[in-house]
Amino acid sequence: MERPENALDGIATAPGTKVTLRPSWMEEVFPKYLGIPAPAEVERITGHGDLHWANLTARPLMVLDWERWGLVPVGYAPALLWVSSLLVPAVADRIRTEFSAVLDTPAGRVGQLAALAEMLQAVDRGYYPELAPLLADAACKLTGVRPVD
Repeated sequence: MERPENALDGIATAPGTKVTLRPSWMEEVFPKYLGIPAPAEVERITGHGDLHWANLTARPLMVLDWERWGLVPVGYAPALLWVSSLLVPAVADRIRTEFSAVLDTPAGRVGQLAALAEMLQAVDRGYYPELAPLLADAACKLTGVRPVD
């Protein structure tokens, strides 16, 4: 069975043609949802742009729904899968472990923050309300700042 990090590595080698998470979006949502300024520099790789469980199949592993693919912050794809798993701590912990090589880097931290900001924005729009406290806790652990509820 192909390991998930191998699938993401393969995607990263494709040439990206568009920026999926625009700098202007990051400049707006980081202060609003994380309480910190957006990073001045964002290292990007080609990525899926919407990696969550509904866009993955089991054996064989296939990644579905490609309309958001493009240049994303390093670590954004596994971070989005991680934040969408926070309601199941064992799964969220497994994702953190499997992708620690990228998530535990400075660039991967930016990817995590982008995923958290995006999900907190979704919560603000009425989606996934049950995730709100878990997202806020995760953001606080990364930034030292408690997001505004």
